[in-house]
Amino acid sequence: MMCRFLVAVALAAVSLNGAGVAQVAAPVSVAPAPAPKADIVKVAIVTSKGRMVIALDRGHAPITVANFLHYVDTKRYDRQSFYRAMPYDKGGLIQAGITSNAKLLFKPIAHEPTSVTGLRNVRGTISMARIEPGSARSDFFILTEDIPGFDDDVADPGFAAFGSVVEGMDVADKIFHAPVSPTRGVGAMKGQMLAPAVKILRAVRVK
Repeated sequence: MMCRFLVAVALAAVSLNGAGVAQVAAPVSVAPAPAPKADIVKVAIVTSKGRMVIALDRGHAPITVANFLHYVDTKRYDRQSFYRAMPYDKGGLIQAGITSNAKLLFKPIAHEPTSVTGLRNVRGTISMARIEPGSARSDFFILTEDIPGFDDDVADPGFAAFGSVVEGMDVADKIFHAPVSPTRGVGAMKGQMLAPAVKILRAVRVK
């Protein structure tokens, strides 16, 4: 629970039908919804420490992937940076996003929990950073180890996983082990800010 909060800081129905006597409907047989089709979109993130390729799972996390691709296709991640390395047990995560200009941010997106997408927060997973569900915008993180506590449960909605690193995981590890400032960062982020930040040279779709 606390680890979820630490990522979040770094970084808004019930329908009632009718009144009076309740009507009891006859049981209806409902066929299960079909499983989402495989729909993978690959994106290369080229950084000052090397290149990673991320396979985005649009079939299972369509809202989150559409948002990420919106930033990629409009080149808003270009010249931004990975700015944070948060330790957790034997690994942790690296976080990136738009920090240079708030005007580059799009509107927040709806939260897609792991219980709905079927994805999991494991080593290599890319997920959205957020303060609260429905507040995610541009910031994302890549895990360098499994953190099952980031998946949602009855007590917490968790973080929205939407893909995984398929090439260049060694680059993510290099960024995670890059130097950090002992004094920069506010609150839980103190001591986790990369110094210097690792530049994102470009992010682009790849075949």
